[in-house]
Amino acid sequence: MRIVVLAGGIGGARFLRGLQQAAPEADVTVIGNTGDDIHLFGLKVCPDLDTVMYTLGGGINEEQGWGRTDESFRVKEELAAYGVGPEWFGLGDRDFATHIVRTQMISAGYPLSAVTEALCARWNPGVRLLPMSDDRVETHVAVEVDGEKKVIHFQEYWVKLRASVPAEAVVPVGADQAKPAPGVLEAIAAADVILFPPSNPVVSVGTILAVPGIREAIADAGVPVVGLSPIVGDAPVRGMADKVLAAVGVEATATAVAQHYGSGLLDGWLVDTVDAGAVADVEAAGIRCRAVPLLMTDVDASAEMARQALALAEEVRA
Repeated sequence: MRIVVLAGGIGGARFLRGLQQAAPEADVTVIGNTGDDIHLFGLKVCPDLDTVMYTLGGGINEEQGWGRTDESFRVKEELAAYGVGPEWFGLGDRDFATHIVRTQMISAGYPLSAVTEALCARWNPGVRLLPMSDDRVETHVAVEVDGEKKVIHFQEYWVKLRASVPAEAVVPVGADQAKPAPGVLEAIAAADVILFPPSNPVVSVGTILAVPGIREAIADAGVPVVGLSPIVGDAPVRGMADKVLAAVGVEATATAVAQHYGSGLLDGWLVDTVDAGAVADVEAAGIRCRAVPLLMTDVDASAEMARQALALAEEVRA
């Protein structure tokens, strides 16, 4: 079975680990969000790609869900001593090595997709990890801080401000001019199942879909497309999905997120058991829906979520 998964960071990575347990023989291609990418200290940092790579490769900080295990921050401390910022973004010493290698390869002329493949050769994540695009795309957020309206990088909004102010608009800068990375459209066309894990529907999955050609390829793939709600009990399980959903005019409910994706894209949608009352509304929108436990408390729970998603895909196919 060939499975394509559109993944953001922590939620996508943990779901993928469950998927590997649920379908160990499957050929999995992950299309990773690069809208969170940022240039810091002269280095290209790809948080979502690295979170997937580290999580599936056994190098993730399990407690945080991001960054490396057994990490130290001496380089960060030395940079701060020189007065070099930003201090709010914490890159660890082990993590720095990944970004140095990536930046050197890109400077030598290699595209991000080739660089990601080379980095994965060390980690052996067990999936084919593709960036959504080799082109530069960065998600920016319009906010008002202390009476001043401005547009900031998503990382500043989330890491520095902790989403403490409303997001007035979310813009994937450069997405409209970007092209899907090599292999992305081919993987979608060859898939038996396409899954949207419980990643942020605006700044993770939504940014991937903003690259011209990807949404259309998924809609035209002719295979079951099943998503899992990142909203449980009218609140995001993790992160600030409610803040960015509000910016695009979508309520933070399992039903509203399904409708945001739409029946032209989604065939099936899983909601948590606490949102079982949403099933009828989602199905009225033309999307088959089931209520199952959606909290990834451990790998076994994540694997059961993946099994339920694949079961719903088979139900749709039948």
